[in-house]
Amino acid sequence: MNVLADISTIDAPRIDLGVPAGARVVVAMSGGVDSSVTAALCKLAGYDVVGVTLQLYDHGVAIQKKGACCAGQDIQDARRVSEAMGFPHYVLDYESRFGEAVMEDFADTYLAGATPIPCVRCNERVKFKDLLETARDLGGAAMATGHYIRRVDGPNGPELRRAADAAKDQSYFLFSTSREQLDYLRFPLGELPKSEVRRIAGALGLVVADKPDSQDICFVPEGKYTSVVERLRPGAADPGEIVHVDGTVMGRHPGVIHYTVGQRRGLGVATGDPLYVVRLEPDSRRVIVGPRDALLISRVYLKDVTWLGDGEGADAARAGARVAVKVRSTRPPAPASLVWDSQSASGWAVDLQEPEEGVAPGQACVFYSPDAANDRVLGGGWIAGTRTAA
Repeated sequence: MNVLADISTIDAPRIDLGVPAGARVVVAMSGGVDSSVTAALCKLAGYDVVGVTLQLYDHGVAIQKKGACCAGQDIQDARRVSEAMGFPHYVLDYESRFGEAVMEDFADTYLAGATPIPCVRCNERVKFKDLLETARDLGGAAMATGHYIRRVDGPNGPELRRAADAAKDQSYFLFSTSREQLDYLRFPLGELPKSEVRRIAGALGLVVADKPDSQDICFVPEGKYTSVVERLRPGAADPGEIVHVDGTVMGRHPGVIHYTVGQRRGLGVATGDPLYVVRLEPDSRRVIVGPRDALLISRVYLKDVTWLGDGEGADAARAGARVAVKVRSTRPPAPASLVWDSQSASGWAVDLQEPEEGVAPGQACVFYSPDAANDRVLGGGWIAGTRTAA
């Protein structure tokens, strides 16, 4: 079905991307409803749309995996949407880049006793780096994506703000977006609820209107991340000891990659009181467990920090600027202060106003404005270490 003849009658917002009328806009299309509607809104606004889909991992495996993105059936869906909307569509083979920049990092992070976030790495190292450069090569005045986040023009340049639909907000996964990238990127869905996005897709008759959202990590079959790590790093998951924080050896484990900080179930040790994974020591192959109180963290040390606030980030840290932070994607922002700490390799640290549990190296600590809505994304960094509240 070609919907071009009917597009002007569709009840949908007319977006303004801040580029000249009729300018070329490259849309990153994953094959899902969000990026498809993003492309449709750009087309509806009169821009010269070009859709680009990245093939990120093995096509044969991906085509068998439901709820993935950027592979197999999803590529076909993106192509069908582009044909229906009447704009060109390209598929780029980024499998080797994705493997090196995301999957290899995923395995190495687990083996180092940390907990990775491959979706951030994919945005950081592939979509907002390599794909963005390709979009410029294609003559794009801007690149649009289907992420739920807002880009707002502020007095000192574009600002990154949380999505209007709090349930779909993806700001935690986009904290490492640079100022230069933000100048070029556009996020048309930032003001829309998910229900409206699906309604627009249905009104246009797009084949993806009722397609389920992608789930879990795209390259991990059925959520079994340990199988991916073992495939990429054969024999690296060596067994070791499970040790209580008081030094008591409580049992054996099959490899640190099977555990994450904060984990309670599946520890394989019997005790009268609940025990949690407090930290992982990959060099000695030890899993350290203890009571829930042992999980409480008051200071977080960071590396590879991105600052999107006003002024210089280091100045804000040295001044002890108040912020709100998220140390897990599923948690609301909590009051904190930036710190400049010589014990941190980067200098950056964050003091939590109220200690939090389950803060794991490898995860992200994302900064938000300290106002009631915690609306503006001020940047963030990767968690390199922690200091307990005790």
